[in-house]
Amino acid sequence: MPREPIPVTVLSGFLGAGKTTLLRHVLKAEHGLKIAVIENEFSDSPIDAQLLGAEPVEVVTLANGCVCCSIHVELEQALLHLLERLDSGELAFDRVLIECTGLADPGPVARTFFAGDALCERYLLDGIITLVDAANAERHLRETIAQAQVGFADRILLSKTDLVDAASCAALTERLQRINRRAPIQVVRHGQIELAELLDVRGFNLNADFGQALTPRPLLPATAIDRIGTLVLKSAQALDIDKLSAFMSALLEEHGDALLRYKGVLAIAGESRRMVFQGVLRLYGFDFDSEWGADEARESVLVFIGERLPEQKIRQGFAEVVA
Repeated sequence: MPREPIPVTVLSGFLGAGKTTLLRHVLKAEHGLKIAVIENEFSDSPIDAQLLGAEPVEVVTLANGCVCCSIHVELEQALLHLLERLDSGELAFDRVLIECTGLADPGPVARTFFAGDALCERYLLDGIITLVDAANAERHLRETIAQAQVGFADRILLSKTDLVDAASCAALTERLQRINRRAPIQVVRHGQIELAELLDVRGFNLNADFGQALTPRPLLPATAIDRIGTLVLKSAQALDIDKLSAFMSALLEEHGDALLRYKGVLAIAGESRRMVFQGVLRLYGFDFDSEWGADEARESVLVFIGERLPEQKIRQGFAEVVA
């Protein structure tokens, strides 16, 4: 009997945003869940094993049933190591939460769960949660990596809002929405949050749910301070599937590394079902979903979150995809 894949949540955010405080809450709360929390210590450079010990994954089982792991190897190796211990009965967990370091790009972490059959079969990437420090966001968001962390997010948590005035908080919220218009934004105080807000996000499921309502506003101009932005495309005309394939292939060929997240719900000519697709960087998947309702407007919507995307060129290419 096939086993249900283990859902994985990636926790991202710039230095000092409050990830550790949030994790402390998860690891101490009486929630009845067995969560394996991985503290991300892996890097491209090997760390001195004499300082860390011989074990590639140091594991402590906590009183509330959670498992706290500190890893000193590549993430893929650590995840396979945890599976071995789970299958042997040494460990018990039904979810994984990965804390990225403050300067980490969530993209390669997300890509891990699409790279190999073993990981794809046993783990399911559920969502990327990004914490943003309201008190220091203006300084942090000068860094492209901090903007990328926001761009990759399925949900954004604002911390330290008690340290800023309402006007500053509202301006920050508006800026975050310009960077990533897919992700709902919620305030978190001192790491206290219902786990339901972090888990079962289904951010990487192929479905027609876009989260926030989207309107086709233009991207910020290229001279703006933010390198990351959201581009929304819409069409009331049915799309030609061959032209759509050529459009996406050309877009990924030229801008795949700049496309952080993208998602579409599409009306295909001659097809009664809606097509859904989504991707991360150059990796994407698609499938047909439910049928369009008899009284439902068959409108195609595509959302791209990326770095310095050529808006006019992309809009022109999409205009040529209609059947």
